Amino acid sequence: MAKLHFETTLAAQNQPHTIAFHVDFLRRTQEGPCAFKVTDTKLGRQTSIIHISMSQGREEVVGYITRSNLVTEEGLSLDTDFALHPAPLPVDLAKLLEDKDEHWARQPDMPFARFRKASTKVQFHFPRQGQLHKSVGDQWIHLTTGEKITNETLGFIADMFAMPVEQIRGKENPYEVKASAEAKQTSALYWYPTVLLNIDFKKLLPEEGVDWLFSRCKAKQIKNGRMDLEIVIMDAEGDIVALSHHVCLVLPASRNTAARRVEDSKI
Repeated sequence: MAKLHFETTLAAQNQPHTIAFHVDFLRRTQEGPCAFKVTDTKLGRQTSIIHISMSQGREEVVGYITRSNLVTEEGLSLDTDFALHPAPLPVDLAKLLEDKDEHWARQPDMPFARFRKASTKVQFHFPRQGQLHKSVGDQWIHLTTGEKITNETLGFIADMFAMPVEQIRGKENPYEVKASAEAKQTSALYWYPTVLLNIDFKKLLPEEGVDWLFSRCKAKQIKNGRMDLEIVIMDAEGDIVALSHHVCLVLPASRNTAARRVEDSKI
């Protein structure tokens, strides 16, 4: 929607790239038609901001999108020596494609896929010997749809990861490649609705897209049914592509599968 708006109505701005994205999920959405409304909030020479709302009879999702031009962007650049700790395991992407990498293995079937259907659109590769820390989820991913990953799909990629709660709460992590069939087939006990999500786009991917991206999901605290999530997305060269932060609730899975009440305005 933002891309179309800036290619048509706001074409003169010459701001084809999203550099920041903030969205609040007001209510639970459902499958079916929806309507989008776009409002120009601030139009500027370097950046412009639009407000977008999505409705299904009433407003369900609202967000702000900041656009700029990553090709013509210029200014001060400094090396901060940022690195992930612990460092991710090395990877050979050619071997990864054939599921022969020494450190990473393909996860054939994601746990809770029937409950979280979107995860079937992504092929996950997790560390063969388990995650480096219980609060960390490292993964290499590519799309199963035959498409390549572009900046337009980064919002989806930022929401695809092994759930920290499931990694920590049980005796066995169902997202481990070596997890038992019983652990992987366990029914979903919890639903993790996103209250708000932010994405900071750091790098413009090639226009044709890329096959692989690395991401790390980390939870700093899970308390009283609420958790934070920090997502770092990197490309094959180790450059940061995007940073994302989520505020999520931890609710019984039945809250997501129960019939939706029109009068209920709460998650």
